[in-house]
Amino acid sequence: MYIKFEQASFGHEEASVSCSRSENGSADSLSLFHSEKAVEELLQQTPVAGMDEHLIEFSEALRTVAKALRRAAEGKASAQAEAAEWKRRYELERTRNIQMERKARMAERLSAETKGCIDCGRVKNSDNQLMQQNESNEHSEKICMNNGIWSHEVLCDRESDSNSNADLNKMMNKASFKLSWWCNGENGDQHKHDIVSFEKGNITTAERSSKQISLKWESDPQTVLILTKPNSVSVRILCIQMVRWLKEKKKLNVYVEPRVRTELLAESSNFNYVQTWKDDREITHLHIKVDLVITLGGDGTVLWAASMFKGPVPPIVPFSLGSLGFMTPFHSEHFKECLDSVLRGPISITLRHRLLCRVVRDAAKNEYETEEPFLVLNEVTIDRGISSYLTNLECYCDNSFVTCVQGDGLILSTTSGSTAYSLAAGGSMVHPQVPGILFTPICPHSLSFRPLILPEHVTVRIVVPFNSRSPAWASFDGKDRKLLAAGDALLCSMAPWPVPTACQVDSTNDFLRSIHDGLHWNLRKTQSFDGPREI
Repeated sequence: MYIKFEQASFGHEEASVSCSRSENGSADSLSLFHSEKAVEELLQQTPVAGMDEHLIEFSEALRTVAKALRRAAEGKASAQAEAAEWKRRYELERTRNIQMERKARMAERLSAETKGCIDCGRVKNSDNQLMQQNESNEHSEKICMNNGIWSHEVLCDRESDSNSNADLNKMMNKASFKLSWWCNGENGDQHKHDIVSFEKGNITTAERSSKQISLKWESDPQTVLILTKPNSVSVRILCIQMVRWLKEKKKLNVYVEPRVRTELLAESSNFNYVQTWKDDREITHLHIKVDLVITLGGDGTVLWAASMFKGPVPPIVPFSLGSLGFMTPFHSEHFKECLDSVLRGPISITLRHRLLCRVVRDAAKNEYETEEPFLVLNEVTIDRGISSYLTNLECYCDNSFVTCVQGDGLILSTTSGSTAYSLAAGGSMVHPQVPGILFTPICPHSLSFRPLILPEHVTVRIVVPFNSRSPAWASFDGKDRKLLAAGDALLCSMAPWPVPTACQVDSTNDFLRSIHDGLHWNLRKTQSFDGPREI
């Protein structure tokens, strides 16, 4: 009898520990499960003679308490997630209102400067640009049937609050452009939007949109940023040729990295017109100065270019000088023709979505007390690092519990990253313009754990539970590794700043060609025609 009671006390103590953990802000459902398991073991043991019926009643009550604790923990997690979502919506609405006020003030200042300008040539140039803009608007409305979107509103810096005239002049000189749904002629079906009908209580989708996006310059580009793969002789030679051609033939301002500028000056002192930056503060303002980004390398160079811009990203023209090249459709042999076509416009582009990742420590008071956020173009990986134990991760989608990952780790990938690490772990290949988050386990210790594709509007929360045998490690696009201790969480949602990359043909054609050429997808010899046939 004493032994039985001691086991029951142990189950009660474990339930109490689980409750205290829940009060500390972590819904440790596994600990609650273990308390229930202790009760099951208590009830399944062989009864001894003279067993008191009160002990059985106490065990049943303990099971009820464990279930109640589980419901309380789940309810608390749901309430916290709902409160965080409402707070997030409030912050987004507040930020949107502040941005509108800043935009109105900026427009007033620009209008005042335009009125006070006495330079006739400048006024004439502004009038010409306005006439061209009106003509392009009429032409775009005629072709795209009013389905265009002003994408420089999406890609412009809404956080900049510069008051100096120099910054205003830079913003006025920066080239503007328009994004619109691509049309295959006025009679084509690819310009149509989704039209949902609710007539007579029936929901019907009448038409679909291809979502092919076209970029048209509203004013000529003035400044180009060239980013190169290091330690490559062929890339260095191509960079020299491209910089000289852009400056002498196209009369463009050229920015390069400090390392590349040193290499150019070592080649010839005539490259002293090439500009660069001195510190990280200047990098944060590059999107205000740069109209176009050119990358010379592989997909890694495109990832590096995207990581330089913590907010809006200028259009990127990626040239293939790497290995596979899922995001680099242009060939360096014809760079003059390619760049001439891009600078002239219009061009098809792919808006590649990024993930906004935030680490929330266990000591944080709320989910907004986070470390510096990370923007990833491919994926964020949570793995076990050098530990020999299985990774133990609790996963939530908004306020819903998804699963507990036990294996080598988990990959949260964008659709652009679906052909990278996620593909190697068994995830599906997804068109890069499909908005979604890929949920791919790494070597899960379960035969039924299949990858998921979640919608773009959700927030995924990964928590390291307190009963985990080891911490986890998070890496963002293969770098910036962060330790996740017990109680820490990683929040991932879709970032509002996509990465626009130029297409050689269009986004679908480039994607299919990349998986055919890079992965030899479904490459097989054709079946012989001279075999047996059905009669």
